[in-house]
Amino acid sequence: MSSVLLVVRVRLLPAVLTAAGVTLIAAGILNYEGNAAAPGRTPPPEPTIVSADPGPSASPPVPLPTLPPINASSIPSLPPPSAPPNRVATRVVVEALEIDLPVVRARGGATAYPECDVAMYIQELSQPGTGKSTYLYAHARDGMFGPIYERAILNRSGGPKSMIGMVVQVYTSDDLLHEYTVTEVRLHQLNLDDAIRATSELLWLQTSEGPRGTPGKTQVVARPLIVLPADHAAAHPKAKPVPCT
Repeated sequence: MSSVLLVVRVRLLPAVLTAAGVTLIAAGILNYEGNAAAPGRTPPPEPTIVSADPGPSASPPVPLPTLPPINASSIPSLPPPSAPPNRVATRVVVEALEIDLPVVRARGGATAYPECDVAMYIQELSQPGTGKSTYLYAHARDGMFGPIYERAILNRSGGPKSMIGMVVQVYTSDDLLHEYTVTEVRLHQLNLDDAIRATSELLWLQTSEGPRGTPGKTQVVARPLIVLPADHAAAHPKAKPVPCT
């Protein structure tokens, strides 16, 4: 497990997420050693977490840590997942936001710009039903994750808090429907710490917050509700990715 996490943090994730518009780690702006802005650059907004109203005894949010060199011994191990090893996410639906996208594995190598009209998963993390983080990302454009951007960043239709409690459906290749409920909307995020370290099932949706080079990203975090059988056709939409320009 330690070698897998080391590869994910140090080598694979920076490569997978290099393309601007969905990246969390952009050359010269964000890195794993810290997130200080370059001289003369306007500092990015502070990371913010929007969640359901906490109880009176809730503690304030803990600031996001930067990513130090991994000490894998501090990460608790989990029993082997019971999910089929070849299970992958195939479709993501958020009916309340009119989002319905095929999910595909990113193509074209580590430096390829993410495609349009699909969502993509980070293959170095996990898949639904494996007890850890599933991480899906798509452009903040119409027909993709644009509705998340409109609420989270443009503050439309009730703003980011209006997404709390929404149901997210993720279909998988073994004809299952995994339903989640949104518990947090994280704005201006700069790393994948919590997704990597998760020790329970979580779904993460990521989109951008502005034009090419905008450092922070929006992350929608959802927790599992139920797993149901799905119609084969519903779980296998025809993906038609197109190049984004």
